[in-house]
Amino acid sequence: MKKIFRIVIITIALLPLWPAFAQQMKKVATKTVSVDGALKTNKIVISSHRGSWRTAPENSVQSLVDCIKMGADIAETDLKKTKDGQIIMMHDKTIDRTTTGKGKPQDYTLDELKKLSLRAATGHPTRHKIPTLKEYLEVAKGKVVVDIDKGFDYFSEAYPIIRQLGMTRQVIYNVYDGITFDSVRAMVGPIDPELYLMVVVNPSDPRSAAVIDSYRQHPRTIIQTVFASDTVWILNKVPEIRKDFPVWFNALWPEHCAGHDDDIAVEENKPDQTWGWIISKGANIIQTDRPKELVQYLRSRKLHN
Repeated sequence: MKKIFRIVIITIALLPLWPAFAQQMKKVATKTVSVDGALKTNKIVISSHRGSWRTAPENSVQSLVDCIKMGADIAETDLKKTKDGQIIMMHDKTIDRTTTGKGKPQDYTLDELKKLSLRAATGHPTRHKIPTLKEYLEVAKGKVVVDIDKGFDYFSEAYPIIRQLGMTRQVIYNVYDGITFDSVRAMVGPIDPELYLMVVVNPSDPRSAAVIDSYRQHPRTIIQTVFASDTVWILNKVPEIRKDFPVWFNALWPEHCAGHDDDIAVEENKPDQTWGWIISKGANIIQTDRPKELVQYLRSRKLHN
């Protein structure tokens, strides 16, 4: 009885320290988020396209937060550069569609862009602002892998920011479609072996097999493939490619996955014929515009944590 009483007293005494302890444990836990960590399980990895653009403006900090809450493993995003050399999150070559401004991002300073508002998918202005790469990564750190899609033009400026934040192993950096690894090094110099690269391989390109083979020099590479037909040769090669590289399929639009896309999965309630088909072909990463529904589907099949 005395022993139990002492335990109770010690527990009560330590209660004021719990918030600090919990915060410290949270920091420790976040350090484990990495591309390797996401890929090392036998589960399907989910990439949320431009964050969660159905709930917040695409590539905004809020869209990043929302896709994390939904359970996505990767937040896909894009980069542009401002007039004063700042790297920002932006998909289009102009700011017309996604902001309340007009023109090209490189025609504005960061301060000028920060005065604009991001638009929701409906076109309505919101309270959200264009984030810089640093602002975006600081929110993602320890929570979700970040895939930088349209951003290879700014690799030399963006990578130092990634490295400074200690996020080299938490980022996937896309290179130009169909480019060999030797060409990547010729353009930007040596590549950190800790950094994951992703190359898009179009099976209609006669050089595609050679492109894949070139990345054996850089084992931390993801092969992304897009195809309009389900009879393309690469589908039969996915199990073989998976021996050396993770394989990424897009469920975004019909032309990316031979009609096995997100909208059919959700709007026609045919997830087995779409996402299930993609899984059956051997992909272990699926990029989606429907992260919430894909998470639910995969968890129902015990294919996602």
